[in-house]
Amino acid sequence: MIIIYNRVPKTASTSFTNIAYDLCSKNRFHVLHINTTKNNPVMSLQDQVRFVRNVTTWREMKPGFYHGHVAYLDFSKYGVKGKPMYINVVRDPIERLVSYYYFLRFGDDYRPGLRRRKQGDKKTFDECVSSGGSDCAPEKLWLQIPFFCGHHSECWNAGSKWALEQAKYNLVNEYLLVGLTEELEDFIMILEAALPRFFKGAADLYRTGSSRSICKSGVSLRLPFMRMSYI
Repeated sequence: MIIIYNRVPKTASTSFTNIAYDLCSKNRFHVLHINTTKNNPVMSLQDQVRFVRNVTTWREMKPGFYHGHVAYLDFSKYGVKGKPMYINVVRDPIERLVSYYYFLRFGDDYRPGLRRRKQGDKKTFDECVSSGGSDCAPEKLWLQIPFFCGHHSECWNAGSKWALEQAKYNLVNEYLLVGLTEELEDFIMILEAALPRFFKGAADLYRTGSSRSICKSGVSLRLPFMRMSYI
């Protein structure tokens, strides 16, 4: 079994992923982090092929839970019969944008020592909107759509009707489950019921707090344009 969580930024994705790290040893599965160059959510065609091959043929890392900020990728295009299961979480677009705006300036508790791109900028979100700043532009509300639409260039064209329809089609037909940040506990409870092989005990962990205990063994794979860390 393979699950791909192509996590949308600032949708409580870190909190949910930490639960997978806490459960991986107990439930005996592997957690694999997809870390692309410059956090680009779109892979080159060459890297798409490599990614599909690695995911489907690396038997030592099955069952596996893959997570990373990458756009949806249709494995069937590459002749794969047993496709992975996709899951994701979405958030109110304005709430997500406000959260991301301040994240770029102040970071979070996960990596408090890391210097963020806009660190030192004390302009509030409201001030950004009033001045017409690029970090709070209306186009930024579009970000969640491409993660479901995929790697086609039109997916990243803000306001594209085709991209929206493709994203909705993929969400309905290609995703096992998509939750809401505002109802994250319900999402976790349904996953535990549907996929106990991975998520048995997840609801209790969510309620009591996750400690991100790392799985026992780890190895990393580096590609020219994509780095994937496996735990």
